[in-house]
Amino acid sequence: MNPVDLRSDTITKPTPEMREAIANAEVGDDVFSDDPTVNLLQEWVAELVGKEAALFVASGTMSNQIAINISTTEGTEVVVEYNSHIFNYESGGPAFLSRVQLHPITAERGILDVESIVDVIRAKDDHLPQTSLVCIENTHNRGGGSIYPLESVKAISEMCRDRGLRLHLDGARLWNACAATGLKPTDYAQHVDTLSVCFSKGLGAPIGSVLAGTHDDIARAHQRRKVFGGGMRQVGILAAGALFALKNHRERLVDDHKNARKLAEGLHGLPGFNVDPDDGGHQPDIYRPG
Repeated sequence: MNPVDLRSDTITKPTPEMREAIANAEVGDDVFSDDPTVNLLQEWVAELVGKEAALFVASGTMSNQIAINISTTEGTEVVVEYNSHIFNYESGGPAFLSRVQLHPITAERGILDVESIVDVIRAKDDHLPQTSLVCIENTHNRGGGSIYPLESVKAISEMCRDRGLRLHLDGARLWNACAATGLKPTDYAQHVDTLSVCFSKGLGAPIGSVLAGTHDDIARAHQRRKVFGGGMRQVGILAAGALFALKNHRERLVDDHKNARKLAEGLHGLPGFNVDPDDGGHQPDIYRPG
C-alpha cells in the first residue's frame, strides 16, 4: 500500500488531464495584460465571487500581502486572529512590505467576533497606531478547518463599515467552506472589500491564487504585484491549471471532507490521539466539514 502524505492539502500533483490543459494553454504577456488564459481566469473568478475585478498572483501570501498594502497606510494597525496564516506564516510581510503592525487576537478555533475586534480598535490619539484593516480567514487552517458562520462575517463587515475600516478575507480554503456548507462564494464575498482564493491546495493546481475586489483595488494591486516582483510573462500555462481545477475539482472537495471525517472517526479513541470529529468547542454554530 502506498503511504498517504497528510502534512498539508498542498501535497498534491496535477492530474494527467490538468497537465494536458497546461500544455495546450494559449499564452501572452501577462505584465501587459495580454495573456488570454490569465484574463479568462481572472474574469471567471471575479464573476464567481461577485467582485468587479481580479488579479492572478503566484501565491496566497502574495495575495494577502497585496491586499494589506492597498488597504492600509504606513504606521497603521491591522487586526488579525492570533493563529491566522497572515500572522504566523507570511514572514513578517505586513511590517516588511507595508510598514504596518499586526494586532493579533486569540479566538476560539480562529473565529473572531465583533466584540473582540471592537475591544482592540484604537482610539483617536496621536500616541496610538490607528486601526485600518481587519483580516479574517475562512476556513481557518490552525483552527482545525473551522468555518466562519455567515452571520459572523456579516456582523464584522457591518461593524467595519460603520467604523471606516477595510475588511479582507483570506479565503485560501474558501472552496472548502462552500463545499461543507452549501453556500456560494458570493455569500461570503459580498461582505468583504477584498478576498484571496487559492488553487494549489485542495483543488490540486500546481501554483496560484487570485485577489478579487473593485476595479480601483485591482488596478492598485496590479501595480503592487509588479513592485513585489510578481509580474509574470507567459503565465497562462499556470492559469490553465487553476482554470482546470475550478472546472473539475471543486465538487470533489465534498469527497475530501468525507474522507477526512472517516480518518478522524478511525483515530478517535486510539491511544496517543486526541481527535473528536464532533468537537464543537464553545461555538456550536461553527460549521464543521463533513
